Amino acid sequence: MAYQKLGRDSSARKALFRDLVTDLFLYERIQTTEAKAKEVRSIAEKLITLSKRGDLHARRQVAAFVRRESINGEQDAIQKLFSELATRYSERAGGYTRILKLGPRRGDAAPMVYLELVDRA
Repeated sequence: MAYQKLGRDSSARKALFRDLVTDLFLYERIQTTEAKAKEVRSIAEKLITLSKRGDLHARRQVAAFVRRESINGEQDAIQKLFSELATRYSERAGGYTRILKLGPRRGDAAPMVYLELVDRA
């Protein structure tokens, strides 16, 4: 298989990835386990590449995956992706995210990381 199952069935795994990608676009940095970050990274990179295209079909494809959430009533994740992030990465050909290792989590010693967008403010 080309992906990790992360101990979940397919619907729970898809919901987890949707939430993590949406939070990554809203906050530009999330703390999660290394396995989850590696899976979310590929999804986020594909969605940012779609947003750089900027047409209606790309917007609908992104809206089918990313949740409509916002921070304090500001623009939602989809609007931020197409307005801010697409222009920020217009000259970049890929590699929009980075993974920074933090160390083991207390309790179960799972390797924790920061997944963040490069060139963030």
